[in-house]
Amino acid sequence: MKTKTGRYSGYIRPFSRILDLVIINFFAAYFSGIPVFHDFYALFISSAWFVISWNLGFYEVYRYTKVIAILNCTLKQTIAFITCCLALAYFYPERNSLSEIASFATVSIALILGFKLFIYFFLRKYRILFGGNFRRVVLVGKEKSIKPLQNFFEENPDYGYKLLKIVDLENDKSEFLNESFSFILDNKIDEIYCSLTDLTSKQVEEFIFFSDNNLKTLKFIPDQKQLLSLNTVFEYYDYIPVISQRTISLDESLHKFIKRIFDIVFSILIIVGVLSWLIPILAIIIKIDSKGTLFFVQKRNGLNNREFNCFKFRSMEINELADIEQVSKNDSRITRVGKFIRKTSIDELPQFFNVLLGDMSVVGPRPHMVSHTNMYAERIDKFMVRHFIKPGITGLAQTKGFRGEVENDKDIINRVRYDIFYIEKWSLLLDLKIILITIYNTLKGDRKAY
Repeated sequence: MKTKTGRYSGYIRPFSRILDLVIINFFAAYFSGIPVFHDFYALFISSAWFVISWNLGFYEVYRYTKVIAILNCTLKQTIAFITCCLALAYFYPERNSLSEIASFATVSIALILGFKLFIYFFLRKYRILFGGNFRRVVLVGKEKSIKPLQNFFEENPDYGYKLLKIVDLENDKSEFLNESFSFILDNKIDEIYCSLTDLTSKQVEEFIFFSDNNLKTLKFIPDQKQLLSLNTVFEYYDYIPVISQRTISLDESLHKFIKRIFDIVFSILIIVGVLSWLIPILAIIIKIDSKGTLFFVQKRNGLNNREFNCFKFRSMEINELADIEQVSKNDSRITRVGKFIRKTSIDELPQFFNVLLGDMSVVGPRPHMVSHTNMYAERIDKFMVRHFIKPGITGLAQTKGFRGEVENDKDIINRVRYDIFYIEKWSLLLDLKIILITIYNTLKGDRKAY
């Protein structure tokens, strides 16, 4: 049976690779002033580029790939490629000075990234204007399970998914499988999305069998509980498959090193540039406003659930409930100065000392007071996963509106969900994005900053 597996161009990636090869070799020759084919130099730099890109998945850009993922991969590609160029400079001393390597790499990769993003955004516009480069899809499941993905397909035509049929299992028919398979074949469907919770094991097996034998892409939609634990990885011990529950990006030594260097540099800049003059001023104002110390020190849970002293500027009257009750809106314990510094998040700035000491990171899951950690650990599934990495001054969950007071279980469940996503998908660019959004939200004013 001859099937067509999608209306998309198979020439985009080969074209990108050839274009990148031309750019790299042109600028290598331009900045060195020596013919690029001299002594196999072109072969060496081209091979280095493609070996690195293959290992990093530099050309694995899909319609659902986020721009930040492209930028993050480009950053890694840049660092690795420059390292290879510096190594080659040892064998070609007449060709490469440090300034030439820097100029060559900067211009080449900037141009490559520019073309890459141009193609990415061009295709998104092309799908809307001309209806090309699209995939035909069907959804299988009950309305509650498939509704979010249905909305995504219908509201984002630039991603290039054309939803042709919804197989609603609310009104289950004994023949729905055969009807679905006939529709998929008759309408040249490319991708099938099935809700895992709405299908029996036998039905899942039938969909897998049908997809494999008809060259159709099959994908499954997990429910929220499955989503938190579905980042599984297959590892092979000889020929024996073993499933690892999740991958933690910051378990890699290089990633830990990069994040720690960033934390040290960023915290020193804030301590020297802001806290050096802010602390004396707030010391006077806070002392005049209410009795007590300048800093509020509280035990919180950090990496591997270890307790540490978390620093804040004191924003409340001295009270016995500080380590038990979370601050709520219009809390009578908050001082006049406290209202301002909490609204502007100035009270959190001393935590940069925690970052410098290594107890915290600039970005990560927000640490909870010990009593709340114990409470949520018993009530909320996967809450303790947050403690696989250092806690942060700000985090992904906070940029998504889940900061401050936990008003109901939905707030903490969503916080855990975003924290786990961050733990598994960390990148330096994601950290920078979270920091910029945090600064923007602070200047704009966050409704939960009280």
